[in-house]
Amino acid sequence: MGSPVQISTFVSETTKELLDRRVRALGVTRAHLIEEALLHHLKAIAEIPPEAIVPARIVLSARSAAQVARLIERPPKPTAEMRKLFADRIQRRKRQSP
Repeated sequence: MGSPVQISTFVSETTKELLDRRVRALGVTRAHLIEEALLHHLKAIAEIPPEAIVPARIVLSARSAAQVARLIERPPKPTAEMRKLFADRIQRRKRQSP
């Protein structure tokens, strides 16, 4: 690695608390943890196909959020395709149950 340079950013209070908790648990500096995490992330996104990357946050419109809430409260019945997809898991669970 080259000479260190300083970068600056703003993060949410929640992210800062998570960072501080992890720093204390690992006994490393913030700078070390941030650099390791950033390197890990950059290497991962370079090697993983873009369609396999799930964003850390999904922003919904008010309309979409209401639709998601309705689906959570009253989920639709599974389709035949969905039952077929999960049939092997259901069978495996039945075999493992006493």
